[in-house]
Amino acid sequence: MSSSDIPTQASASALPEGITDPNYKPLPGRLGNLTIPQQHALEKLKKELKEEGVFVEERMDDATLLRFLRARKFDVPLAKKMLLDCEQWRKDFGVDDIVKNFDFQEKEQVDKYYPQFYHKMDKDGRPVYIEQLGKLDFKALYACTTQERLLKRLVYEYEKFITSRLPACSAAVGHPVETSCTILDLKDVSLTNFYRVKDYVMAASSIGQDRYPECMGKFYIINAPWLFNGVWTIIKPWLDEVTVSKIDIIGANYKDKLLAQIPKENLPRELGGTCQCEKGCSLSDAGPWNDEKWQKIEAEMSNGTANGNIAPA
Repeated sequence: MSSSDIPTQASASALPEGITDPNYKPLPGRLGNLTIPQQHALEKLKKELKEEGVFVEERMDDATLLRFLRARKFDVPLAKKMLLDCEQWRKDFGVDDIVKNFDFQEKEQVDKYYPQFYHKMDKDGRPVYIEQLGKLDFKALYACTTQERLLKRLVYEYEKFITSRLPACSAAVGHPVETSCTILDLKDVSLTNFYRVKDYVMAASSIGQDRYPECMGKFYIINAPWLFNGVWTIIKPWLDEVTVSKIDIIGANYKDKLLAQIPKENLPRELGGTCQCEKGCSLSDAGPWNDEKWQKIEAEMSNGTANGNIAPA
């Protein structure tokens, strides 16, 4: 019997509703591509959370539970501990209050000294997230904001990423989008300035890994200077092996690699693309999450009337 004659094993889980992309094939460990043990782990985790009275329906859907399971290699006790630790952190950090009430009024000022922004999608439908660490001006940054407010803004953006950006991108491309495409630009980076904000970077890395696991799809570090080896030595121990494996470190010749992943019209001109947003790409928040169609869906979701499908009706 040839390999082409061998039947492939069906997934132990069905695909999510609303998929309109005929070429969509979920990665392993996602809905529609679970082994029987993985499906059993998902069911066991959900059952235990419900029995213990700690299941939060609005943010513990199957896709979210699978993110925590994948982060702990489908070890149910470890995944449950990670999830419950996250729930306690949400209370301690005041995440719900941040989502409802946080107002980052200094956004335009901070953008001058430490640009951090989402901007359109890559070719796989992921929201593109860009940080330009080389523009960091430590003194000017902390003259207009604080580390505490930067971390609150980070959490606010993570929450919007989960509840708005990913669903909007999923609707736009017709299949589930669960991760981001990140670009960290180190052009003209100052090692001195980096050391001054290392506490913030360390705290931000911890939040990303421990509270919003499995959200990184692609990660490009561009314009990495010769001194980056010293910075990388500091950063690498904070990151888990899976995260490190997704990071692609590139020097100044990065454009071809970025354009292979991101359409040129979606990539800011200063990074090798052709996009020039009217107010500057870093302040535009351009992406399908701001389309009128998605705004309507988001309003329905907040009112509890959306059907939950990936693609809009």
